Amino acid sequence: MHYEDFRREYLSGGLSRESLHPCPIHQFEIWLAQAVEGGLRDPTAMVLATVDTQGWPWQRIVLLKDVSTNGFVFYTNYGSAKAQAMAHEPRVSLHFPWNELERQIIVGGTVEKMSVMESTRYFLSRPRESQIAAWASRQSRPVSARAMLLKEVMSMKEKFGNGEIPLPDFWGGYRVVPRRIEFWQGGEHRLHDRFLYSLKASGDWEISQLQP
Repeated sequence: MHYEDFRREYLSGGLSRESLHPCPIHQFEIWLAQAVEGGLRDPTAMVLATVDTQGWPWQRIVLLKDVSTNGFVFYTNYGSAKAQAMAHEPRVSLHFPWNELERQIIVGGTVEKMSVMESTRYFLSRPRESQIAAWASRQSRPVSARAMLLKEVMSMKEKFGNGEIPLPDFWGGYRVVPRRIEFWQGGEHRLHDRFLYSLKASGDWEISQLQP
């Protein structure tokens, strides 16, 4: 197998400055709506990149649960590897790889914990099995076998019975407050269209076109 032979042209269409919304969050929402309409299986899946205490970058896929001018929201265990890395270095990156649309979005910003009220509101909206899983898993810690994890799931089901499951004190939301957002549209002959929104000290967004 010759990996260098895997190539194709990107012909879905170009991206111009005139077509962009002045606000990158609104531009993101436009593209997200198009991703949903286009039938992408996981349009809210995003790659979260962090740097740990040893200086090692690491990436994993998380799901976007909300977006507004305040930032991009996801939820996780506060004891997880990603949470520990974010506590050490709050500057993170998000990446939306919408390959089917020949698009990608890259977000760079700082992460902040959401309030208990916000996290509780979302936690109570989750399916019951997902709530149980949050209680049962000590995310990123070693486990001797999957059977041990399933045993903990059964234990949590017995503990909470049929009553309401409360928010774990070790689980909640994070918001990535953006400072840079790049929109990438594939172009023919590798002449891709790239536009970078940068947050200025005034709070306004500056748009720059980047060479491919």
